[in-house]
Amino acid sequence: MIIELTPQTIITAGSVLAAVVLLVKHFAKGVRWVDKQDQQSVDLEALKQKHEADMDALKAVLARDMHDINTEQTLLTYGVLACLKGLKEQGCNGPVTEAINKIEKYLNQKAHED
Repeated sequence: MIIELTPQTIITAGSVLAAVVLLVKHFAKGVRWVDKQDQQSVDLEALKQKHEADMDALKAVLARDMHDINTEQTLLTYGVLACLKGLKEQGCNGPVTEAINKIEKYLNQKAHED
């Protein structure tokens, strides 16, 4: 078989070669796109896990802070109640007695809720 090199044969061979290069280029671009999508999925999952861990840590800190605040408020309430009882012992009446009754009623209700 003898191949004759004519201008038309060279043009046809060049066209075929350009088409093959173009197909390979687009295939490689598609492969890179798929790889990028897979990497993004992995990165998003890692970010999601980090966010969940950060949120769990934040919730633990907030729960501890709320417990500390509740303890402090309880101590302050008992301190106010002690002051009011001291005022009542010194002869103050009226609003002092009313406040003592309300605080004791509140503390009693709270003790039975938990």
